[in-house]
Amino acid sequence: MRNPRIFQPSQFTVNETIALSEDAFGHVVRVLRLKEGDAITVFNGEEAFQYTAALCNVSKKSADVKIISQQENHSESPLNIHLGQGISRGDRMDFTLQKSVELGVNTITPLFTERCGVKLNAERLEKKRQQWQKIVISACEQSGRASVPVVAEPMLLADWLAQETSALKINLHPKAQHSIMSLPMENKRVRLLIGPEGGLSDEEINDANESGFHDVLLGPRVLRTETAALTAITALQCRFGDLH
Repeated sequence: MRNPRIFQPSQFTVNETIALSEDAFGHVVRVLRLKEGDAITVFNGEEAFQYTAALCNVSKKSADVKIISQQENHSESPLNIHLGQGISRGDRMDFTLQKSVELGVNTITPLFTERCGVKLNAERLEKKRQQWQKIVISACEQSGRASVPVVAEPMLLADWLAQETSALKINLHPKAQHSIMSLPMENKRVRLLIGPEGGLSDEEINDANESGFHDVLLGPRVLRTETAALTAITALQCRFGDLH
């Protein structure tokens, strides 16, 4: 059985003792109920290493870990995927973020589109973004990833389309003529646009096309927004990444 994996935003050195963050302490001691001397694996989300550590100095409100050894982590895909996801209601967005991280996505930008149906003020929007980032961290802990994808600040679709990038830009469209598996690949970077529950409007699809996005087809069936994102990421990883 593998050690529990814990995200800890620190720099690690073997034989060093560091204090667990509040979130890490809550997960390790209160949820997992680990005790003094138990082994965990820690990672900081910024380097291709993870570290075996031992829990120590456990109290009711804090705990430390002693770093025992360093290991390379080879879980990251050679393909870099930036997902522009139309914000969906309820648990659909949470599910999409969690599973897309498990499949290797690198950056997620939540997008306001004509049909997203979600309206939040600035304060609630930032709280929601922080919640999404925690979901991403948890998915990295579970899936064994070394790098923690960034949930970017939510923005209007038009602003995201206007960003400069060298990535291959693709948009799923049920009437597209080309398969995702037939795309040319000039580098290992992809921008993937997925609409919300109601899909993108014709005008938004035209705007994406004018911004260099290629309409691609996944198959003959219409997919829900969360299914579309995960199926597309899987297809991209099979075609250009590390799924075999």
